[in-house]
Amino acid sequence: MKSFTKAGLAAGATLLLAACSGGGSGGTDGFGLKPGKTDAASTTASPTRTPTPTPTPTRPPYGPVLAGYIDPVNTALGKLNASASLDAFSTALQEAATAATKAGSGLGYADEPATVTTARRQLVVALGQLSTDLTKVRNDIRKKNVCATTSAFAEVGQSEGLKAVPAALAQMNAAGYPTTFNVPQTPQLQTRSQENGTLVREGRLNGSGVLNVDNGGSSDAVVSLAQNGKSIHSVYVGKGKKASIEGVEDGTYDVYFAGGVDWDPSLKAFTQSCDFSKFDDTMAFETGRTYTSWSITLQPTVGGNAKTSDVDEDKFPEP
Repeated sequence: MKSFTKAGLAAGATLLLAACSGGGSGGTDGFGLKPGKTDAASTTASPTRTPTPTPTPTRPPYGPVLAGYIDPVNTALGKLNASASLDAFSTALQEAATAATKAGSGLGYADEPATVTTARRQLVVALGQLSTDLTKVRNDIRKKNVCATTSAFAEVGQSEGLKAVPAALAQMNAAGYPTTFNVPQTPQLQTRSQENGTLVREGRLNGSGVLNVDNGGSSDAVVSLAQNGKSIHSVYVGKGKKASIEGVEDGTYDVYFAGGVDWDPSLKAFTQSCDFSKFDDTMAFETGRTYTSWSITLQPTVGGNAKTSDVDEDKFPEP
């Protein structure tokens, strides 16, 4: 009985060892895996992606940014000197005003160095004022408040913005950001006049006719007797004064008159606050046993019988 029990224990021990040892090389263990190897699916981690860092934007150099906005203003202002006519001058004014507006807007959003923040703000305000001033000159041309490039240019010279822009840029320059800005050389605003009664144009005065002019208007005037669209005689009549043309030859004449401020003798025109008119009726001068004398008043008159009409400057005969 004792030996049977021992044999049973030995056999049981042998079976247990076989189950644990796995049966030698080349076999599998009790879990179906070869010894010395690991299940990759159960132990290898999935690769992780590292996000690409967002690059920090590089601030553009401020000098080129500043010049990029100011240079177009410079170019546009330079065209004022080259304007051959008042229309061309008005077009150049519009271009310069637009450039100043764009420059002020762009610099208002530009990222400037802290050292020029105050100067940049002053420059933005100055550019806005310059645009406003140039637009006003252009409107004055349209309204005939300015009638020649000389006076238009003189009004540009009175612009507060044109003075403020260089002042702000000087501060930029002191901070290390120099920029070229050429202030145009402008003439002084003038109020020239002729001596009352001066014959601005003197044709043949071999007749007996007389034209008397009473200028009760608010500005000096030049009155012209014209035929076939051309002035024959023209007389300068000061504000509140009287003058005459004597010796007018027989014939029928149209009567034109121009009023304004600052008579330019080279242009034979007023350069400011100009207006152009014509009497609706013609004037006939005849000489026989008597001679013809006409009298006109350059202001609305109670009981007056002469009507006038405005005339386009292009259709107004040169005095």
